[in-house]
Amino acid sequence: MRRREFITLIGGAGAAWPLAARAQQPAMPVIGFLRDASLPTSLPASERVTAFHQGMRETGYVEGQNVAIEYRSAEGQPDRLPLLVEHLLRRQVALIVGNTPSALAAKAATTTVPIVFVIGGDPVRDGLVASLNRPGGNITGVSFISIEAGAKQLGLLRELRPGARRIAVLVDPKWPTTERFVSELHAAALAVGQEAIVLDVSSEREIETAFTTLVQRGADVLHGGIGSFVLSQRERIVALAARHRIPAIYTYRDYAAAGGLMSYGTSVNDAYRLAGIYAGRILKGEKPGDLPVLLPTKFELVINVKTAKALGLQIPDKLLALADEVIE
Repeated sequence: MRRREFITLIGGAGAAWPLAARAQQPAMPVIGFLRDASLPTSLPASERVTAFHQGMRETGYVEGQNVAIEYRSAEGQPDRLPLLVEHLLRRQVALIVGNTPSALAAKAATTTVPIVFVIGGDPVRDGLVASLNRPGGNITGVSFISIEAGAKQLGLLRELRPGARRIAVLVDPKWPTTERFVSELHAAALAVGQEAIVLDVSSEREIETAFTTLVQRGADVLHGGIGSFVLSQRERIVALAARHRIPAIYTYRDYAAAGGLMSYGTSVNDAYRLAGIYAGRILKGEKPGDLPVLLPTKFELVINVKTAKALGLQIPDKLLALADEVIE
């Protein structure tokens, strides 16, 4: 072989090695982050997304460095979720993270792509997993069980307004767990001789109408209900409760931070952090069906004293002593 040919061959092989090495490197995994309600315009500002990122970091994953995240929202139209799931599957995502409607849509579409849910109901009863300890299949996640907190929330309202007889409840009729939530809240109210006035809200206009109705029907207190749409309208709901001077309790801390009187429930942000940890573990090779569903260990009571003063309410010392956080 001539020396010139030898050099050419070596040079060609050298140029090919980096290409071959790059071809063998695994592509950056992609996570589909799916919700039925609108995502915030600035994603880093979302506490839920920030908490999810924190959990991912705890397992060694950082968005943009070794993992990509595709954010998708049905913008309050749950019937769009199947199409969004289809798009994510065509994108060949490594896993899908979603709330209740999103997880149900993903479960209906795939039995192979891992799914991590973050929900406020019972995942067994909702048909997501076979059991809490051994979910089986391609799905697991975190449940912060907001539905079962209803009785405790009504009890806290009675501590604040002992004579309250009628409780208005805002519910999104499209939310998957609304029917069971309403059933359990009705039972809890009936057990102590109270009446639950259930008001459907699935649009901004219906929220205004609901407050007009609850005033006409003589509601003494308000339960803010559950569901993504209701949560997305928290500032409007809190403002209307203040305008009509009706004491209210909510499931999520977001309401109290927005000026709501009280909230009682588990930390949804921490649930998303745990979901981030599970997502990282699955990316590292663990099977979702082997990861037990995580349940809350702590419930938080948040009281907004500033709002109480504006309503002319005196928060009992007993409630203040129970509070995990007091907003002045």
